[in-house]
Amino acid sequence: MPLEVVGTTPEIHTSVQGSWDGASAGVGLGASSGVASGVASKLTYDLIMRNLSPHLFAYMGIALCLALSITGAAWGIFITGSSLLGGGVRAPRIASKNLVSVIFAEASAIYGVIVSIFLAFQVGATHRDATTGLYPAEDMVAGYAIFSAGLTVGLGNLVGGICVGTVGSACALADAQNPALFVKILMVLIFGSAIGLFAVIVGILFVSGKKLGVR
Repeated sequence: MPLEVVGTTPEIHTSVQGSWDGASAGVGLGASSGVASGVASKLTYDLIMRNLSPHLFAYMGIALCLALSITGAAWGIFITGSSLLGGGVRAPRIASKNLVSVIFAEASAIYGVIVSIFLAFQVGATHRDATTGLYPAEDMVAGYAIFSAGLTVGLGNLVGGICVGTVGSACALADAQNPALFVKILMVLIFGSAIGLFAVIVGILFVSGKKLGVR
């Protein structure tokens, strides 16, 4: 809005008017930059996440479930198998019955494979809404649930496999020295293997009633 100055020369009036217009433009530019910054922040954290395909989260969860479970099983078999073979040189009798620790470690991979197949059957085709251009909220929730389930099962089997491998290694060496300790340490192996089973149960509960793109 123009600034009226009474009783001044035209030069002073022009100077005051120019200062007022420059200040107004500066305030407007600052406000515009603030609004642009807020819009950019909203685009970064809200709109991008809402436009990501739920299939991305679903298949990431399936991949993590399978990869972490197999890693835990391989790690556990490596730990317990090396001790079992080393102890079997001095006490060959431990080679057969201590294979149970290898079986428990391998169970971590089996859990991961079963859950990965189960999660894969929860994934179907989905499309963006024609009006909003976004994916349906139900499909986004299903994608997040499958990702959470896969990550939970994968981490649980990773830790469980390492636990079984470490305890199985100690079990083989202890059995080589004192056969009476085998049954007692076997109980620890069973509880260590149950960690992966707990993760499987929780993962299935995560995706209970949720199917991506399947109505």
